[in-house]
Amino acid sequence: MKNIQLLATFLEEKGIAFEQDVTLKNHCTFRIGGPVELLAHPADEGQIKDIMQKARELSVDTFVLGRGSNILFSDEGFRGLAVHLGKAFSQVWQEDEVTLSCQSGIALSALCEYAQHQGLTGLEFAYGIPGTVGGAVYMNAGAYGGEMKDVLLSTRHLIRQNGSWEAGAFTGEEMELSYRHSAYSDRDMVITGATFGLHRGDPDEIRAKMDDYMSRRRSKQPLELPNAGSTFKRPQGNYASALVDQCGLKGLQVGGAMVSKKHAGFVVNVGDATCADVLELIRLIQQTVEKQTGYRLEREIRLIG
Repeated sequence: MKNIQLLATFLEEKGIAFEQDVTLKNHCTFRIGGPVELLAHPADEGQIKDIMQKARELSVDTFVLGRGSNILFSDEGFRGLAVHLGKAFSQVWQEDEVTLSCQSGIALSALCEYAQHQGLTGLEFAYGIPGTVGGAVYMNAGAYGGEMKDVLLSTRHLIRQNGSWEAGAFTGEEMELSYRHSAYSDRDMVITGATFGLHRGDPDEIRAKMDDYMSRRRSKQPLELPNAGSTFKRPQGNYASALVDQCGLKGLQVGGAMVSKKHAGFVVNVGDATCADVLELIRLIQQTVEKQTGYRLEREIRLIG
């Protein structure tokens, strides 16, 4: 507790916006989770460096938060610091005629809107994915036949080297982009930005494609209920949703958590679901699917706390 207060004093002295004892359920799409002791809102890379360095010195546990669209927070919350890369860290700009760069806190949908206004095509598949660019890079997000690796030219990050946080970048194969994986997966780094290579296109055609994808999402996915996106990764040679549906698990419920009746690949919060409810439901799904089909489903949602 003392170190948290020392960190809060440091943030105040540095002029870095922060909040204390914030309920995490209000910072994720699942609407589940207890409190975090500190939530910082850095506005630039320098502030992120200062935050990460001081938290390390004070031995305060830290995680980076975007829109919380692929996260399940513990009911007990998180004892430590959440570094929120959101609106305060969401600038986007055009490098040249077909290249866009942005900070990692920008919402994917906002980036797609920007590209459409500039008459740039290639990002339409990402419209409606409920996350930030940082989160999308971290897991090589994709939909409707497209994924981040199709358009990413490079990424920028902070990495801890020789006792301090330094700026770095990955290009091409260095990004290690594969299904729901990148060079950042499970590594102690902070994604700060990305650069995308797109193509010239007709703004009206781009908008029509974006609207079509969004319409498909609304018709097939349970967007009307709190959820964290696809619950499981796609198993080799099959689809998680098909396996869950095949086992007759649509509508299966534990507490306030339920397998969506609209899309079997989603667990939804139908009313005050807890983290414990979701984890127990996931366990039951995995157990049933493995017993009936032989497939062992791997959780895609990240558990924090």
